Amino acid sequence: MTIELSVIELAPPRLQFGGASTQRDPKAGLLSAGPFDLRFGSARKEQIHVGIIGPADQISIAKNWLTRCENEIPVLGEPSQLKKSFPGFEAVFRKRLVTADNSCIALSSADHDAVSDAIKGDAYAAFQNIVDLYAEAHERLAARDLNRPDVVLICLPDEVVKKLSIVERATTKEERARAKAIQKAQLSNQMDLFDVLKEVEETPEDFLKRNLRHALKARALRNRLPIQIVTSALLVDSERNQDPATRAWNFSVALYYMSGGVPWRLPPTGPDTCFVGISFHHFRTTERALVRSSIAQAFSSDGEGFAIRGEGIPTEDDQRRNIHLSEKQAYNLAVELIDEYEMRTGGTPIRIVLHKTSAFNEEELSGFEMALKNVPIVSMVTLVPSAFRLLRFGPYPPKVGTLCTINSDKSFLFTSGFVPELGTYPGPHVPQPFEVRCIGDEDPLAAAQDVLNLTRMNWNTADIRAKWPVSLSYARKVGGILDEYGEDDLRDSSFRYFV
Repeated sequence: MTIELSVIELAPPRLQFGGASTQRDPKAGLLSAGPFDLRFGSARKEQIHVGIIGPADQISIAKNWLTRCENEIPVLGEPSQLKKSFPGFEAVFRKRLVTADNSCIALSSADHDAVSDAIKGDAYAAFQNIVDLYAEAHERLAARDLNRPDVVLICLPDEVVKKLSIVERATTKEERARAKAIQKAQLSNQMDLFDVLKEVEETPEDFLKRNLRHALKARALRNRLPIQIVTSALLVDSERNQDPATRAWNFSVALYYMSGGVPWRLPPTGPDTCFVGISFHHFRTTERALVRSSIAQAFSSDGEGFAIRGEGIPTEDDQRRNIHLSEKQAYNLAVELIDEYEMRTGGTPIRIVLHKTSAFNEEELSGFEMALKNVPIVSMVTLVPSAFRLLRFGPYPPKVGTLCTINSDKSFLFTSGFVPELGTYPGPHVPQPFEVRCIGDEDPLAAAQDVLNLTRMNWNTADIRAKWPVSLSYARKVGGILDEYGEDDLRDSSFRYFV
């Protein structure tokens, strides 16, 4: 049997910033041209109003960190492409950080420590006490008509993080049985594949436990005021933390995006496109203890992101990862997707690309095709972590963006590997590619290029490294936040609440 092997290197993603040129590295682009929304001119605000909630001493530390970020923070050790000095927030983003005293709510004082009182006793009860304590303060800031912050820092003390970061949930017999069934199904898969999938897909621990970050984000979503959770790992220098310059870069990019900014975007190279990641998560209802729901994480060509939750799907013992929408559910999800896109952008997309980590079945195909029949170009792509490996001569693995096609049939894309911009491979293991499976006439080369480009659209960090496209990379976190949010309709679906 003859095996035909084709290996090509896709064009590295280039990003648009405030100036006319494009850059591959977010840090380099921000330094040379500023954030993309500089192009908005007078519509762009000149400052970011930051609120802070936490114990009084931690508010003081957070203010010091914001002040520190206003100035240059040199890199520790030898500068490199991966480790660069942070020149100061205003120098990078052309905006000032402003924190007014009346936008800081202290949860502890010399007379009363509400945080210490809240975490006493049983961990599960303390978890809810802390969520309520911070959420009530956050609601006060969100309710303001004047001097309302653009984003709020939620300062969590070490003792809260240690005790309450994740707590056991009071679960039903059905939920525990379901967790065991999922664990059994996972053990039947190749473990190296599941190790990659669990980065974005839900695990049994996700619905048997509660995550403090997810719970606080859900309450912020209700109040429609984004939050950034900060701990001593960000605010305090130590040997165990990243160097201060790297922390400042990542913190500042995330803060800028959550406050309404657009750090960078992909250059428009074709028709207006909506990229959508379809995934599933568990959530609890008043009618049934546990169902699965679809999530659509959507991103327009200009970077506008939003999340939509679909209908509940009863859990079955033999589902494993093969969970699918009915034809009607796929149809309804796609219709809601188009409506939300039109509301946000003022028009319908010319092209829609759907990403999943499991195959599309016939009912899903029929439902999506029916709902999207007026969209000129519809592509459906499955990304499956693969056991395929590719070695090359020399000390480094294949470059990021390497696409290997076998017999013009199977295509494998490396989104991790040797990074030319860094001059090294910044990873501990042999890179694992995705098998890119396309439905219909979609060109695997174009589909792979889309996936590679979307790995650079994570506005929660300034790091150039990312394995998953943004259409799927936050699925697990979005699902956890929506589970905590509950059954109510989303008041706002902007992705700024989920990062």
